[in-house]
Amino acid sequence: MCEVSIRWKQEFFADVEEIRLKEPLAEFLGAVEEGEEFVFTYTDCIKFAGHSCPTVAGAYKLTQKALKALYGENLPVRGRIKVKVLGRRDEGVNGVMSQIISFITGACPETGFSGLNGKFIRKDKLIFEEEINEPHTFIFSCEDNPRQIKAKFYPEKLPKNEKLNSLFKKSFYGVATEEEKEEFKNLWQERVRMVLFAEIPGLFEIEEVI
Repeated sequence: MCEVSIRWKQEFFADVEEIRLKEPLAEFLGAVEEGEEFVFTYTDCIKFAGHSCPTVAGAYKLTQKALKALYGENLPVRGRIKVKVLGRRDEGVNGVMSQIISFITGACPETGFSGLNGKFIRKDKLIFEEEINEPHTFIFSCEDNPRQIKAKFYPEKLPKNEKLNSLFKKSFYGVATEEEKEEFKNLWQERVRMVLFAEIPGLFEIEEVI
């Protein structure tokens, strides 16, 4: 059976840098050859979330930046990564962002895979620090070294666009013309492009936790 590909509307999706990881569990159970990399693209995250927006894009880019800071030139190992969310799971977009991060890293909450004889454990590696309130902020660590990387996304730094807001309302309530609906979609995805290519200064803050 041939693989069916989606005809994505936005050409820039194809230019987004991939995220590559090792996946020992997939190797052990025979899903991939040993040494074969897991490759995540932004369009994988669109499929997972069901849409493309600055929040989904922010979670993808934040994860990419955090893993680079944590592992350097080495390949990240999926399933050995731990993530703390600095806030409640129902606060703001913590839930949406943490799902994308979990999808890529394999770090899961208490509902995740419990492992095989103490190996390949995924559960309890995505933890919500509910007593802390730092929006869009995550701490990445791994089992292989003691370093911790704090990664923060500042969506409020994206430029305001009153026309986008107006077109959103018209499109949502079904009163927009075909031209207005198309303009809304283009303006919306332009904000996604800004996030994915980090064109806004200070949109992400990545630092090592001492």
